[in-house]
Amino acid sequence: MPSKKLYVLFAACTLLSPLWVSAQDNRIDQIRPDAPELAAYGQYKVGITSLNLSNPRQLDIINSKAGAEPVYYDRPLTVEVWYPATLKAQQAVGGKYQTYLRDGKTEISLSGQAVRDAVPDTQHGPYPLLIVSHGYPGNRFLLSHLTENLASKGYVVVAIDHTDSTYSDLKAFSSTLLNRSLDQLFVLKQMAALNKHDATGRFTGLVNADNTGLIGYSMGGYGVVNTIGAGLTEASVNAAFVPDKALAIRQAGNASYLASQDKRIKAAVAFAPWGWNAGLWDAAALSAIRTPIFFIAGSADDVSGYAPGVRNIYENSVNTQRYLLTFENANHNAGAPIPAPKESWAAIAGLKKIPAESYIDAVWDNTRMNNISQHFLTAFLARYLKNDSSMDAYLNLTENARDGKWSTQESGEPKPDHTYWKGFPARSAIGLKLEQKSATSTAR
Repeated sequence: MPSKKLYVLFAACTLLSPLWVSAQDNRIDQIRPDAPELAAYGQYKVGITSLNLSNPRQLDIINSKAGAEPVYYDRPLTVEVWYPATLKAQQAVGGKYQTYLRDGKTEISLSGQAVRDAVPDTQHGPYPLLIVSHGYPGNRFLLSHLTENLASKGYVVVAIDHTDSTYSDLKAFSSTLLNRSLDQLFVLKQMAALNKHDATGRFTGLVNADNTGLIGYSMGGYGVVNTIGAGLTEASVNAAFVPDKALAIRQAGNASYLASQDKRIKAAVAFAPWGWNAGLWDAAALSAIRTPIFFIAGSADDVSGYAPGVRNIYENSVNTQRYLLTFENANHNAGAPIPAPKESWAAIAGLKKIPAESYIDAVWDNTRMNNISQHFLTAFLARYLKNDSSMDAYLNLTENARDGKWSTQESGEPKPDHTYWKGFPARSAIGLKLEQKSATSTAR
């Protein structure tokens, strides 16, 4: 029978926290009473704004015909930016995000803590930059539970609507394969430029682009892996994925690919990165990665695969510090998407599955997974972008959570034989596994 202390804890969290609310509000900022320690929002209020960017003279792979002269265009990108903010006396925390469901037509509203166009907090900046990429398809709000949370901890977080890859702008897969890494690198350059000179004054001096992290889910994870040094295999470039071998510019050993490597990227996160089972990488390509990377995957992932799949990418990134957090029995949505909006539970004409399947997992609760991701990415990014060695205690854990021992004094202080995962309440780490490997080479 649950202890009286547990009932008191649950009641206190329910009554005192405005974040423990009904999912019917489509909230992306929920923190469960059993969430691990670092999942909680940070010290900063959060602002949010939208930017419309344009990457000049990019290959228009959708409209280029095989064997004909290539077509070029100025590639549009809408991005959402979350940042530490200073609120005026009359400004209340919170706001709405307007976006779409999987059908690209049903408009929905999400609720969070960010305040639209709030004044940036420049006093404590500049802040490390995080660039976030959604899946195929998806949109810039798909990981908003994470973007908002991380901004509250002292980051400028930019989530991209990848043109041709969103719910409301879905086109051929070839565009996603070609443009994911290119979009990420372009946004990095744009944010660095805005830090030096922003006509609106919002971002000048706010962004430390020299200290950048990448975060991607599924095809966004594919982009992350390619951006940080794993060039594509010759076989995948020669395959029919993209016409006229256009992917050669992202191929291992290609001069333009090697020149695109950006040393300002100091850390990376890949949720369920797609590509290993399609032959996009091999061991030699993955050995070129030198950026510390945190992988998150479900052991039952039937989209990107797990073993073989994400585990192979982790195992073969031998020349960098890397981590693999596994949600046991979770599928492809492990830890990444926001909780399913209430509108997504109803069937929509033209879709084979209910839209909720783009968010939910059959075994794990979304908010639970989100909180766990928030916890670990808070630790990982602080360790590698802020050089906070105190975060090692949250990363250097008993590999299988089920093997950890809960042993504390009556006061709550851990006894010498306490090996339970740091930051997790008793009995709450079940079903998780965190592995890590160090680089086998110091070559740079």
